[in-house]
Amino acid sequence: MATGPLPPPIPSSLISSSSSSNSHSTSSSRSKLPPLLSPSPLPPRHVYQQQQQQAQSKKRRELLLKGGLGLLPLALVESILKEPLIVPSAEAKEAVVGSYLPPSPSDSSFVLFKASAKDTPALRAGNVQPYQFIIPPTWKQMRVANILSGNYCQPKCAEPWVEVKFEDEKQGKLQVVASPLIRLTNKPNATIEDIGNPEKVIASLGPFVTGNTYDPDELLETTVEKRGDLTYYKYALETPFALTGSHNLAKATAKGNTVVLFVVSASDKQWQASQKTLKAMLDSFQV
Repeated sequence: MATGPLPPPIPSSLISSSSSSNSHSTSSSRSKLPPLLSPSPLPPRHVYQQQQQQAQSKKRRELLLKGGLGLLPLALVESILKEPLIVPSAEAKEAVVGSYLPPSPSDSSFVLFKASAKDTPALRAGNVQPYQFIIPPTWKQMRVANILSGNYCQPKCAEPWVEVKFEDEKQGKLQVVASPLIRLTNKPNATIEDIGNPEKVIASLGPFVTGNTYDPDELLETTVEKRGDLTYYKYALETPFALTGSHNLAKATAKGNTVVLFVVSASDKQWQASQKTLKAMLDSFQV
């Protein structure tokens, strides 16, 4: 039986090349197949830490805005933002002052608050002399954020700080603000008269009464009061755009190297019901 000639053999180099190409194609197509159940990878540790820092920074900025720290210099605010945020303990509850303060000897419908070294960083540092005032027993003492308390700059603070804060939803708010004397005058141990007249002093401290800005047209009344060796300037302000409230009463004096400012504030609704109480609180303040 006759047969045709056989085809020439395929060179081994072509067989090797073809085999390699098929193998590469198969491997490539397999590598493109998606995994059946691929778990989402966890973010690297440094990414997680960055997210945590951003969250803390946001919360710290919210505290700054709420506390009115925008009144401080930008460089100081930036340095505060870099500090670790300390969130108050959940156990630290605000209690009504009538549960722990003694009745006022002058009026049994009030209790007496006497500030001591245990109350504020400035009192512990000796930057502020002890002060006192009467307050209704239903009010609550509020926590002062570390960034507003002056704790970060004692004993040499360049800007005012908040000493204590109290509040009652129905009657209003109270705060004591302390300002370094050097911020208002270069004379050491100056009296408040040395700083200037009542209008000049409130022009410097007005933003710390209102929480934002001060307009001389908002000043309704000024009074000068002598009590012992100290002179006190008293103010009544109508402040429709203030963060603290539309009605503010303030009282200021200077002692040692500090000017101490006492402020009670109320909304229109609170003022109608409690202006007599707020005026009694203002009159009672003394250093």
